[in-house]
Amino acid sequence: MQQRTIGPYTVSAIGLGAMPMSMNNDKVYPEHDEAIATVHAALDAGVTLIDTADIYAPSWDQMGHNERIVAEAVRTWGGDTDGLLITTKGGITRSEGEQWGRDGSLEYLRSAVEKSLRELQVEAIDLYQYHRPDRWLVYGEVMENLATLKREGKIREIGISNASVEEIEIAQQVLGEGGLVSVQNEFSPRHPGSYDELRYCEQHGIAFLPWSPLGGTGGGGRSVGDRFSVFREVGDAHGVSPQQAVLAWELALSDALVAIPGARRPASITDSAAAADLTLTADEVERCSRAVGIEVG
Repeated sequence: MQQRTIGPYTVSAIGLGAMPMSMNNDKVYPEHDEAIATVHAALDAGVTLIDTADIYAPSWDQMGHNERIVAEAVRTWGGDTDGLLITTKGGITRSEGEQWGRDGSLEYLRSAVEKSLRELQVEAIDLYQYHRPDRWLVYGEVMENLATLKREGKIREIGISNASVEEIEIAQQVLGEGGLVSVQNEFSPRHPGSYDELRYCEQHGIAFLPWSPLGGTGGGGRSVGDRFSVFREVGDAHGVSPQQAVLAWELALSDALVAIPGARRPASITDSAAAADLTLTADEVERCSRAVGIEVG
């Protein structure tokens, strides 16, 4: 498995986005045993990065559902998990009646982190990502709150999600040199809009983790080869799925990129993980980029 870096960590170039096992647009979830088997399949394939979040759950009163699946799967896997990086996120609220909100206050984030520590059954969270900006608060103040939690030993490294270049710059200024290790934004053939953030991260030594790299849980990932025929053509040329071609293209865009495709079946993550070993030609990368409106160079 090809390796990449996130701050002080070395991880597989393809990670597992665990969200679809607990929350997806279809509202169809795997049985518990299949969910555990999906995480096990990822680990069997050499995946050493698993991404989850506290809000990933079928309903508001099951917060932590996805974190619990990940924790149990890691605990029951028979291999060596010393090099495994589990990332989680917080800052989005979810309450009775499916009321959604955002809270970047120190009090809330500390409470969210402590709950995630219990769900994941760890002493400290290796990488904690601020999920979405709380527009009622100054962004820099929220970064100070995360820095406080790091000083308290509850989290080891800090990442942000759904952030603009300006917000990335603010995080860098507040957290200091090397204090921000990752940015997780939506990026895929369907949504190439975070390409500027990817390039910024590459220039500043920050890992970029695209969420929904195949196009989302509502069928976008399954139909990516139909909507963007170039990926089916490239996949066919290599004897692989269009999904593998998409992930290989994304990895070819930047060494800063670590893809985290979602999966709810073992076969899905097994196929995705194989993309780390797929090398596209420069012409294929250019064709794919041009098809989604990105100018590489």
